[in-house]
Amino acid sequence: MMEYEYTSFRKEIDFHNRCCGGMLWCIRDICGIICAILTWLLILYAEFVVMSVILIPSPYPFYSVVNVVIFQFCAFLAFSSHLKTMFTDPGAVPKGNATKEMIKQMGYREGQVIFKCPKCCSIKPDRAHHCSVCQRCIRKMDHHCPWVNNCVGENNQKYFVLFTFYIAVLSLHSLFLAINQFLMCIRHEWKECTTYSPPATVVLLLFLIFEALLFAIFTAVMLGTQVQAIWNDETGIEQLKKEQARWVKKSRWKSIQAVFGRFSILWLSPFAKPAPKYKNELDLYSV
Repeated sequence: MMEYEYTSFRKEIDFHNRCCGGMLWCIRDICGIICAILTWLLILYAEFVVMSVILIPSPYPFYSVVNVVIFQFCAFLAFSSHLKTMFTDPGAVPKGNATKEMIKQMGYREGQVIFKCPKCCSIKPDRAHHCSVCQRCIRKMDHHCPWVNNCVGENNQKYFVLFTFYIAVLSLHSLFLAINQFLMCIRHEWKECTTYSPPATVVLLLFLIFEALLFAIFTAVMLGTQVQAIWNDETGIEQLKKEQARWVKKSRWKSIQAVFGRFSILWLSPFAKPAPKYKNELDLYSV
């Protein structure tokens, strides 16, 4: 009987992966797509100003090379983290699985309490919430972020934390480079300071300073709230709704490991997946 149940779940999840997450997870939300493209353009703008206005014309080779390496490394990791957050299934529950046949196959007894989502007709695992943009129930949903055009949930929270971290570092580095360049240009009376005219250089640097300061503050706040949520084993939605914990809260260290995996340098890599959350697919539906 259990083998039959497992096979049925395996077929359902394979179908879910092929249709929604196996090939490419992407939310078709016009606002989110615009915000994601805007994020890429802002990173590219910082790349253009830092490289062509500040570092390449610099008369100090060592200063230029060191900062090019740091900036490009952070930009690559920030961009990669954004793509991973955007195109990773955040933990969507299979749609329309709240049928009588499926409930019987799952071994629930008559009269047993089962949480169903009236919007996507799915059996809701514990701590899952429905996202009106994704039109799905998302396991351990924290919030829907238009800047990554995706929900931040159980499967992609690590990538979102890394995205906010690397953008904050990139913004602070850009801020330092732009202010330092501005002061250097003033000291040298704009002579041999840049290949652009003084007015153009001022406009480019001022916009970079504004962008870097704004995103440094914004992403630092987001990073802080995410770390706090992970630390307390409580999602943003659960905090907002002041939900009482119906689940057994993990210790702080276990909660961090649930998101990032076992402690290693791979915590900082957007290419390393955390350990699987479930021993098998049947655990997906535990409530």
